Amino acid sequence: MLYDEILYDLGLILIAGVVFVYLASKIRMPSIVAYLLAGLFLGPLTGALSISETLHLLAEVGIVLLLFLVGLELSLDRIRDVGAVAIIAGLGQVVFTAVIGYGVCWLLGFSLMESIFLAMGLTFSSTVVVVKLLDQKKELSALYGRIAVGIFLVQDLVVIVALTFLAGLGRSGDEVNWQEIGAGLGWAFGAMLLLLACMMIASKWILPRPFQWAARQPEMLFIWSLCWCFIVVAASYWWNLSIEIGAFLAGISLAQFGFSDDLRRRVHPLMNFFLAIFFVSLGIRMEFGAIGVHLNAAVILSLFVLLGNPFIFMIIISRMGYSEKTAFKTSVTVAQISEFSFIFAAMGVSTGLIGDSILGITAFVGMLTIGLSSYMILYSDQLYAYCRRWGLLKWFRAGDKDPKEEAPVKVRKKHTLVIGMNALGKEIVRRLQAAGQETLAIDVDPEKLAGLPGETMLGNVEFLSVMEEADLARASLVVSALQIEDTNHLIAHYCRMWKVPCAIHAFDLSVIDDLVELDVPYLMFPRVEGLRHQNERLKALGILHG
Repeated sequence: MLYDEILYDLGLILIAGVVFVYLASKIRMPSIVAYLLAGLFLGPLTGALSISETLHLLAEVGIVLLLFLVGLELSLDRIRDVGAVAIIAGLGQVVFTAVIGYGVCWLLGFSLMESIFLAMGLTFSSTVVVVKLLDQKKELSALYGRIAVGIFLVQDLVVIVALTFLAGLGRSGDEVNWQEIGAGLGWAFGAMLLLLACMMIASKWILPRPFQWAARQPEMLFIWSLCWCFIVVAASYWWNLSIEIGAFLAGISLAQFGFSDDLRRRVHPLMNFFLAIFFVSLGIRMEFGAIGVHLNAAVILSLFVLLGNPFIFMIIISRMGYSEKTAFKTSVTVAQISEFSFIFAAMGVSTGLIGDSILGITAFVGMLTIGLSSYMILYSDQLYAYCRRWGLLKWFRAGDKDPKEEAPVKVRKKHTLVIGMNALGKEIVRRLQAAGQETLAIDVDPEKLAGLPGETMLGNVEFLSVMEEADLARASLVVSALQIEDTNHLIAHYCRMWKVPCAIHAFDLSVIDDLVELDVPYLMFPRVEGLRHQNERLKALGILHG
């Protein structure tokens, strides 16, 4: 039966994905590469699985969610202080890689259309991989980290143009007819600009009020956001644009709102599930025969990305006055191709513009560059020291100081996490702040966080990523004022795991035994304390005796 086949295919993909991701984590290899290897194992190596129409559809959902998530990252506040270098370096690298990459592909004997798709695949760097690695190193807020994120956001904007160009080519048919291509591009760009204008209008005048209301109910916010995403995707489909454009623009339209960080954390697990299917499916579709025929070309293109991209960035960033170390560490972050490269290749195959061999070459270049560049990023300080010791960076003539001071990286330490901004939680925050204690107040309702002293965070503490972002491991105390039994149990579990003391609101006598069993060192009984103060007040007034 069809359902049995779907469950069998999904089961194989998930089992293989988990096994390969686990093995890859032992050598700090990115999950994208692990998923591609899992696909190679299931497809070309063992023949255990082939791509069905259903799996292809599920993979498309993963791409939609990925681009929606990337759009959510596009907040201008993140790169305001490094906007100039991000724009110049980002656009400069795109032009360099696209032009030179096309020339390299043409010299290697690829056709016009194959060279276009390969050059587009080489152009962009992986936002998902690099942001994850920089976050792992706790260097997203460093100067080079902010420049890198800014460059990726600029590249993401160029992705819209590239996807629109691809949509225009897809409308022209299989044969190269320049008149039809021109008409297709004209329609695609016109429809894209119209859709972008609709998104800007909606973001400014239509979406704020309903989404501010939905933000008070996290589950409602999640559903509304996905609903908005697929409404825009449907509009893109109706206008003969690629659905990827719609998902990207839907994310951008929500990126400027204060709840975008919380929404991104909620979408991420769902995206990971469908994205795993997409990359495993790519690995299944790879043809070893095609890679063998074009192995030399694939290696040359990989070296072009690994060495050429950092080279052009070193030139641009050092000429803009940044220090040698900042220029080098920023340049290392772009030495790989993007998840968009796989999307472009897959779209080209689905429209009949290129063959599966180009998809195989793109996957090979992706695995090689993402894998190697990950280690380059993780060990960028050691790599910089090596290059400087051997005098490999003198040619760039970069300075010793940056044009602006390195922004201090805020590291929370010995702070108190206060979770749940009801009356009790707000009072605890105010009293701790009055006593000079650094606090971080967390709640799912933005209105409850408004006006509180100290730092605040919008998020659901049931997500481990929220607790990690709140630096739970470095906190001196965690206080939960929540009256949600299951959530309090989870908070107690996190605190025991990280060996951080916690104080939990014992709002009912029935919850005490479970909290004691979870080794909660402090229990708060506000009702008991309230009755005690009430009795003392009544006695002082002479109303109560004894």
